[in-house]
Amino acid sequence: MAGLTAARCGLPKESVAENGASPRGKVLTIDTMNPTVKMVEYAVRGPIVQRAVELEKELSEGRKKPFQEVIKANIGDAHAMGQQPITFFRQVLALCSYPELLNDNTFPEDAKSRARRILQSCGGNSMGSYSASQGIDSVRQDVARYVQQRDGGVYCDPDNIYLTTGASDGIVTMLKLLVCGEGLARTGVMISIPQYPLYSAALAELGAVQINYYLNEEACWSMDISELQRALNEARGHCNPRALCVINPGNPTGQVQNRKCIEDVIRFAAKERLFLMADEVYQDNVYADGCQFHSFKKVLFEMGPEYSNTVELASFHSTSKCYMGECGFRGGYMEIINMDDDVKAQLTKLVSVRLCPPVPGQALMDLVVNPPQPGEASYDKFIKERTATLSALADKAKLTEEVLNTVPGISCNPVQGAMYSFPRISIPEKAVNEAAGKGQQPDMFYCMRLLEETGICLVPGSGFGQKDGTYHFRMTILPPTDKLKILLSKVKEFHQRFTKQYS
Repeated sequence: MAGLTAARCGLPKESVAENGASPRGKVLTIDTMNPTVKMVEYAVRGPIVQRAVELEKELSEGRKKPFQEVIKANIGDAHAMGQQPITFFRQVLALCSYPELLNDNTFPEDAKSRARRILQSCGGNSMGSYSASQGIDSVRQDVARYVQQRDGGVYCDPDNIYLTTGASDGIVTMLKLLVCGEGLARTGVMISIPQYPLYSAALAELGAVQINYYLNEEACWSMDISELQRALNEARGHCNPRALCVINPGNPTGQVQNRKCIEDVIRFAAKERLFLMADEVYQDNVYADGCQFHSFKKVLFEMGPEYSNTVELASFHSTSKCYMGECGFRGGYMEIINMDDDVKAQLTKLVSVRLCPPVPGQALMDLVVNPPQPGEASYDKFIKERTATLSALADKAKLTEEVLNTVPGISCNPVQGAMYSFPRISIPEKAVNEAAGKGQQPDMFYCMRLLEETGICLVPGSGFGQKDGTYHFRMTILPPTDKLKILLSKVKEFHQRFTKQYS
């Protein structure tokens, strides 16, 4: 009987005592834990970054290294890289956090007015209270006005706005609604390759099927409808494709999709009956001449009722990127379009389980969509800070592309938007073989060597997905210009040395 009981509990037979006593081992082990969690990988905080943290500690302990500091360019954490907060945002959040400051004359009146309005929307006039599960009503109304203005007057219903714990929370919530079925009926979700690892991690955890479609590197990481069709047709043999995810502007690839591309994607989704998920968190980060951000919602409605009345769409935005860079506040929202009413009720139920998004993040989201207006005391300073931040990012995007393209064996597409570059690197066959001997992907081997020899922390392209036989790394353009120049110079020197060593 002991063996039978062990089998039913998912425990090894020997872990149950013969006298029926409690098992001697742990209830939760690597063998008895949820197997889908073990499938989850998240490259931007993976082994390279863990080693970078160890190296920082070793440097602080006085251990000698061939470099004096670790420069991390592995993740889009703007403030950690030195980007300064927007003064108005922090003033209002300070006032909301400690209302006694409303009596302090050093704060501008428009910041005080905004803080009072936010506090009046909070239970007990305190950001320490829970909000409604869908988010503070006045904030959702402000988000709706922002979206409507952004999209040239296309109506936005506040009831279709859900405030979220960053965009990631909204994306995972929508995937939870979409994923169902087993075997050949299991939900398949189309994601771009290269992709942001949130998508592959969430799909692994949910037990969904990841359907890869490849961006066209030779055409500046553009989307190709024929490639979408190829991926979809192949996937239908082993799953039920139900959703198409698009990141625009792109992460990790930094491209900005043009309007025609977005129209083609919407037509494809309509024809193939796919739920569209538009990750638009970098919508203010557009740098290249001739490039412009087009929201999927705006294009959808401008294509007419054939599409705007039928195509199901969820779009996502965040306080973490753009000129704000306020990652730690975990603010964001999603807007849903054409969702079935019964499903929407289930969505509202699902978000209520986590009670509400962080209220400070909701307050910050409100400031992002309702910043100082012309004539208000904080307007000029806000515009100056916003412009300076975006201008600096544009300069660093250009610098990154120009320097990397001077290195034989590295090719870098224009960084049109977002905060990242995803250059292609050539790795000699000897290095590929040595990496295989160590059980590593070649670009992981390359990036680990780069870190150990130079202190530069980048993420191998294999963590994001790439075509077989190609190798890349992802780096942010966020470090201050002086450190970015050092980083690029060290990458250049290392690649030349590495290539010579293995040639």
